[in-house]
Amino acid sequence: MIIDGRAIANKIVNQLKKETKPTKKLVAILVGDNPSSISFLKQKQKLANELGIEFELIKFTEINEEDLIIEIEKINKDDSIGGVIIQLPLPSELNKNNILLRLSPQKDVDALTNQALVMPLSVEVVKDILKEQNYSLEDKIIAVIGQGELIGKPITNWLEKNYKKPIIVDIGDDINKIKRADLVISGVGKSGLIDRSNLKEGANVIDFGFSLENGKISGDLAYEGLTGWYTVTPGGTGPILVAEIFKNFYKLSNK
Repeated sequence: MIIDGRAIANKIVNQLKKETKPTKKLVAILVGDNPSSISFLKQKQKLANELGIEFELIKFTEINEEDLIIEIEKINKDDSIGGVIIQLPLPSELNKNNILLRLSPQKDVDALTNQALVMPLSVEVVKDILKEQNYSLEDKIIAVIGQGELIGKPITNWLEKNYKKPIIVDIGDDINKIKRADLVISGVGKSGLIDRSNLKEGANVIDFGFSLENGKISGDLAYEGLTGWYTVTPGGTGPILVAEIFKNFYKLSNK
């Protein structure tokens, strides 16, 4: 069974349309020309237009760390801005953690730091999907593939605090460790990383992976022969992530 991420996202968006629309604008910062980043930003721009939210893209072809921090601090002081997206990944020569820590928690719609006032987006997406499926994590074996700061790490932390320690499979580990899992959550970005041979019968998969090769978008999961429910890429977790960004924007802007 394929999980329709667009349908879940539409429910979130329709609820936002019933709420008081923020008067402040949402700003996105892009450094470089990463194709995946550009694709994600187009989705965010489209939803902003649908909701009638002013959306501004600040793009730097190149910028050093000091100057980028100066720009972020200007944004922090601008009362007309209600939320900021620092589009990741940043170029390797920039210290990502140092830059993210300069963003005001009041404007951090992506919940990128421990000081964030909202929940990590990836956790909210998992909760949205579980609610839609009426799927309880009690007594379930869960595997998380990848320990990146946007997907794997916050989901692992949430599971450990609220349920139990999941099976953790990081880059280079034996993927077959997930064969015991009832639910697999993946966010590596490697096409075909998971397939039927890695999964137990009836296992469910939430796939955050995103790969763009030769103009083709794919996730971590190969779908053939699966017997549980699963998300597909595109159309799975991506639309829900974008909708959750705007839910956070409404929360922070209307405080």
